[in-house]
Amino acid sequence: MTEEIKKLRDQTGMSVMACKKALEAAGGDWEKALLFLRKEGKRVAEKKSGRSVAEGVIGVYKHSNQRIGALVEVRCETDFVAKNEEFQEFVHNIAMHIAATAPRFVAPEDIPEETLAELRIVVNEEVRTVQKPAGVMTKIIEGKMERYKKAMTLLEQEYIKDQNLTVGEYVNEAIQKFGENIRIMRFARFEI
Repeated sequence: MTEEIKKLRDQTGMSVMACKKALEAAGGDWEKALLFLRKEGKRVAEKKSGRSVAEGVIGVYKHSNQRIGALVEVRCETDFVAKNEEFQEFVHNIAMHIAATAPRFVAPEDIPEETLAELRIVVNEEVRTVQKPAGVMTKIIEGKMERYKKAMTLLEQEYIKDQNLTVGEYVNEAIQKFGENIRIMRFARFEI
């Protein structure tokens, strides 16, 4: 079991005790232990979400072609975490994700109502020729709206370095790992 705890810790970066607890709860099943850690990360993130985030760093990523770059402001609670090398790597990874995927907003609640209205017009135009009952059409429209919102929202996107996670879940894992509230405040992406 010690070897499995070490392996899980190496993959996730979580504490030895968190990995041990996850493996015990999962009965030694690797996939269930990873799922347990994700759920635990979400629970910890929700618990810490009200805490003040007065420290943080600006992450920068510049693509090797020198034509795409991103800046991201990520806040945490203490300068101890902000100066941590692993935290800075986490922020760099978020900036790299932004450069690669070009999200428009941090979270779904940040999408302006006028953008949603424009999106509804586009979606309605896309499904205009589909011949389905009204109830089915409503579900098709809602599904397309959700897919578009996920594509344009950073926290809802699949994380480029691990498609099993969303960026929001990656942030929750970092909250659990560092033991502090972490919040992506804003970002900018540049392309020539």
